[in-house]
Amino acid sequence: MNTPVPPAGAKIDRAALPALFAPRGVDTHKGSFGTVGVLGGGPGMTGAALLAARAALKTGAGKVLVGFAQEAPPLACDPLQPELMLRDARSLLEEDWGVTVWVAGCGIGAGTLAANALSELFVLRRGSPLVLDADGLNLLARGDIQPGWGPGPVVLTPHPAEAGRLLGASTADVQADRPGAARELAGRYGAWIVLKGAGTVVCPPQGELRINTSGNPGLATAGTGDVLAGMLGSLIAQNLPLDQAVAGAVWLHGAAADALVAQGIGPIGLTAGELADAARGLRNTGRGPVSTP
Repeated sequence: MNTPVPPAGAKIDRAALPALFAPRGVDTHKGSFGTVGVLGGGPGMTGAALLAARAALKTGAGKVLVGFAQEAPPLACDPLQPELMLRDARSLLEEDWGVTVWVAGCGIGAGTLAANALSELFVLRRGSPLVLDADGLNLLARGDIQPGWGPGPVVLTPHPAEAGRLLGASTADVQADRPGAARELAGRYGAWIVLKGAGTVVCPPQGELRINTSGNPGLATAGTGDVLAGMLGSLIAQNLPLDQAVAGAVWLHGAAADALVAQGIGPIGLTAGELADAARGLRNTGRGPVSTP
């Protein structure tokens, strides 16, 4: 089997991400590091929202709320991460929780409740950064929601099949020209694009794309995309420069998988839930490969 060759482009590696490892000031508090609102977790997909939320918390967000796309929260408390504040989607959207960055779509579902919640979010975000992932991208591709998300940064995180749906193309077409697909998506939606896969492509709405150097096949398992979405929201909420936050989350996600494999935890059997702890360790120690082929 041939190993995919990453496309040409500026590399994303540890050396290119100084903001990711900058020390925190002594005189800070939880409000200094933002409040992430995770909107997702429809029936049967509660775990997707929890994975994103736990990743946001463990990579440094000050506060994290979850709004489940269900009639009532399926849990009163996350027993593994009781610091998370759990609500239903209606409560998260209608009350002022001080959310500074939104992560939406992780397991949110494909029904009317999901589409209505996302459409409402687009109106009320009022310029707050938004990371749109997973089911949110599929609803967008189907036309169930419209890209009328207003001003402020938006990050779309498709895997190749989702990118194909957004472009009206096949997965094979996307994989044949990943940089071109990322550029077309960025232009079409006026958003940052994180086109996942071997050599994840990061493309801003305008500007040169970058290619990630971290990661391994251990990431080919359920839930890792939810973790990445949570990391993206977290780093943006912490007021890293936007380019450093987006590229930094992508690199950190892959580097966490690399660190776990180095410990013998994967690539076979690596789970999404293990990534957040590994990523936290990397941010605190500053370790990780400077560059990989």
